[in-house]
Amino acid sequence: MPLPQNTYFPFSFMIETTAYPRAALIGNPSDGYFGKTIAFTFKNFEARVQLEESKALQIVPCERENLQFSSVSHLTNEVKQYGYYGGVRLIKAAIKTLVDYCSEHNIKLADKNFTLSYSSSIPGRLGLAGSSAIVTAAMKGMMEFYGIDIPRPILANLILAVEKKELNIGAGLQDRVAQVYGRPVYMNFDKTGMDAQGYGEYISFDPALLPNIYLAYRNNLAEGSEMTHNDLAKRFANGDAAVLDAIEKWKALTDELWRRLNKGNKNIGDLIDRNFDIRKSVCVISEGNMELISAARASGASAKFTGSGGATIGTYTDEAMYEKLVKNMMAINASVIKPIITE
Repeated sequence: MPLPQNTYFPFSFMIETTAYPRAALIGNPSDGYFGKTIAFTFKNFEARVQLEESKALQIVPCERENLQFSSVSHLTNEVKQYGYYGGVRLIKAAIKTLVDYCSEHNIKLADKNFTLSYSSSIPGRLGLAGSSAIVTAAMKGMMEFYGIDIPRPILANLILAVEKKELNIGAGLQDRVAQVYGRPVYMNFDKTGMDAQGYGEYISFDPALLPNIYLAYRNNLAEGSEMTHNDLAKRFANGDAAVLDAIEKWKALTDELWRRLNKGNKNIGDLIDRNFDIRKSVCVISEGNMELISAARASGASAKFTGSGGATIGTYTDEAMYEKLVKNMMAINASVIKPIITE
């Protein structure tokens, strides 16, 4: 979306930053509970921020902030697709979080304002970390605008704080870590390490280690990550034995997949399937989400959720299996892509 002409300064320059959706390959949703996970970002979709100096600080809404509708069904369909909230509140919270961080660390920001506009092609509410992508792109743009540098592990913490602390949205660190590093990342959120240094162990790696990966999705299936995390957070806090056991199993699966990749073994489909099966044992899976998993597995591919639900990820062996996967997904009105993994 172009910036309003009346905010343009003749001698200013445009800053443009991007962030990409995240897909969790293994381990989720243990990342919010001192677990382990492997995730990556991919370029098939993106969140983009444009930032330019201006007289007053201004946030330009994108099309997802629509407040005028042709009918009640138009409004209802937009709510189903994007939820009740757009990106403006995320950007407001990002600005506040960055200012608070700089104040706490005696970092003086230049006395200048900006106009920020954003857009996103990331399908909403499908567990692809579209919200944190907007925040990540905004943070990167503001850091460039003010000429400040924040270490990547700390930046991931700040991006999480935007949603979790400022907006009270249930979430974990893995989305932000993957989006900040911009490569596939093995993440260990062991409590001892987190308490000692304030962040986990993050090891980025070459996507060439990964096998053939697909991603399938269908709109209007996910409830939003806050639903998944709020339920698990409550059960985790209450010491629910099934949840605690599931987290340990997800951690073990992550380590086993990590070992296989480092040995050049790309046969990881059984671990991906097991990840979902454990999740099914402790979480309620909607009929529509279960249909996605079943359609993928019927083609011979492995399948689990990329995040909170609405999109699945897995491995396939060859093009014949991929074509069968596409056919099965088309039968349930789902789309399939080969993610272009960032590196």
